[in-house]
Parts: sequence; structure tokens; C-alpha cells
Amino acid sequence: MKYRILGKTGLKVSVIGFGGIPIQRVSEQAAVQIVERALDLGINFFDTARGYTDSEAKLGSVLKGRRTEAIIATKSMARTKEAMAADIKKSLAELGVDYIDLYQLHNVKDENALNQALAPDGALAALQEAKKEGLIRHIGITGHIKDFLVKALKTSDLLETVQFPFNAVEDAESRELLEMARKVNAGVIAMKPLAGGALKNAGPALRFILEHPAAIAIPGMDTVEQVESNARIGDNPEPLTGLERELLNKEVVGLGTAFCRRCEYCQPCPEGVEIPMVFLLDGYFTRYNLQNWARQRYGELKVKASSCVECGQCEEKCPYELPIRKMLAEAAARLDKQ
Repeated sequence: MKYRILGKTGLKVSVIGFGGIPIQRVSEQAAVQIVERALDLGINFFDTARGYTDSEAKLGSVLKGRRTEAIIATKSMARTKEAMAADIKKSLAELGVDYIDLYQLHNVKDENALNQALAPDGALAALQEAKKEGLIRHIGITGHIKDFLVKALKTSDLLETVQFPFNAVEDAESRELLEMARKVNAGVIAMKPLAGGALKNAGPALRFILEHPAAIAIPGMDTVEQVESNARIGDNPEPLTGLERELLNKEVVGLGTAFCRRCEYCQPCPEGVEIPMVFLLDGYFTRYNLQNWARQRYGELKVKASSCVECGQCEEKCPYELPIRKMLAEAAARLDKQ
């Protein structure tokens, strides 16, 4: 496994890190096997969050016993000092560790959230105190809206890392943020490296990110096979060949921009619609000529897309401002047919 220094944190991290969202879907026993295998293969950076249900606990069940091998990153949506201090304690308890390597302001997506977090009585103040007390070692920020992350890095020199969607689809819109991170020596953590699963050839997609010398990629993993496949890429992240770049660009053009990245911020739906799963299956239907398979899998869902009552809560939470209600109706029209 190749390693890089994560900006001004000085942390030596694996170029392929472990994204902690999908592990929510597996059993505790499977989670142990997955995390153990990641560590065995040299993956040492593990990213989770307070909002990822039992992700902290599942990762912690292994990482607390192999603490010296792991660099643990988590994050909180708290915006006030009091709420962030409480979440830091919860994270320490769930992970079962005495300190957390990187604690991040999670999903800062608008002016109000940024101003509140950076205020004297905001979440950043709690992170500073926790750092002084040795409960956390470094401070970062995450989000999906690049403009606010650029502003955050300009505003506060306390932010040591920035985590955002960086992939072949969102390359052009990431350049200003990448340049700002370079200027302030903030570590770059690329979430959604496969564009939420839309990019199907993981090898070129991950190596595309690693061509940027300051970035690490954190694909989500929920099987041992995924861990092994991604670790192999981290062992030998060679630059893309001309043909690989051409094929990756072709895939990007085919995707466009109005698609679900499966970040799951739209969940839970009040009606029980598994929105990211509906869009995933619709993608197989429309992009991969797997209509019968997609409809069969869709038929197994307990709640169909047609159950949407258009309340709009999902669209309020979507960081990409997707027209989810319209997209669900279109998916239902395709997938409900027999």
C-alpha cells in the first residue's frame, strides 16, 4: 500500500482509505472481517460519522484493538459548541477509543451553517477545546458544495483537511477547491470517488483521483472482495493510460450531471422509499441494458417509488439539489412496468 502525508496534519495515510457509509448494511460479524482485512492489506485511514447509524461502533469494534495501525476520522453535523462537545464524547464511546485522529465539521452546505460552526460559540470552538484536551488530534471540514468549502478554508486556518466529492465526473468544478487546499496545505479527502457508484470501473476511477498528489480516496466498502480489489489499486496507483482515460471520459459524458451519487442524505423517506436504491436500479435499467434484472430487483423492494407523496423533504436535504420527486416518478414509470 502506498501512503501520503495528509496536508498539514502530518498524518501518513493510505492512498486508499475506507469509507464508512456502506458498512451500516452488513452484520457485525461481516463488519469485523471486512475491517480486519482492510487493516491487513495496509489500509489505515477509516472515515465514519455520527450520522452513519452504527458505523462508528462497527469500525470501533476492530480498530480499538488495533489502534496503532489505524487513523480514525469521524464527523458531526453539530453546529453549536455544546452539541459538538456532546457528539465528540459519543464518538469516543461508540468507537471505544481514547482519542480520534481527525474530527470534521460534517456537510457544511450553506452560509448559515458555516457561520454558525465558525462562531465563537460554534462547533469549531468545541473542536479546538477537544484538541487541547487530547480527545482529538486534528480538525477538518466536509461538504458537497465547493464554494462554501473554499470560503471555509480562506476563513479559518484551524481547518487541516477538506473532504468533498472528487471524481472524474466532478473534476472541473473541483479545481478551485483543490487549488485553495494546496495554498493552505489542507489534506484532500476524496469522497464519492466512484460518483456514488455511477462509475463502474473502479480501477481507472480511483487512479484518476490519485493522479492528484495531495489527494486520498475513500471508497465505501461492504465486502472483503471490494477491500481486496481497492487495496490492489492502492498498492500500484499508476497513471492512467491514454486508452483508460478515453474510456473513463466516455463514461463520464454518458452520465451527465443529474444523477444520484448515493450519498444517502435524502434518507430516511417518510414513506419508506429507498431513494438511492431506486435510482441505482434505474441506472442499471437505463445505462446498462439490464431491464429485466433491474425490474426484478425493484420488485423485491418493500416500498416502490410510486409511494412518493411529493412532500419534498428529500429535495431539501439533497446536497446536489436534484429534482428527486420528478426523478422518482420517471423511475417508477420505467420500473413498475412488467
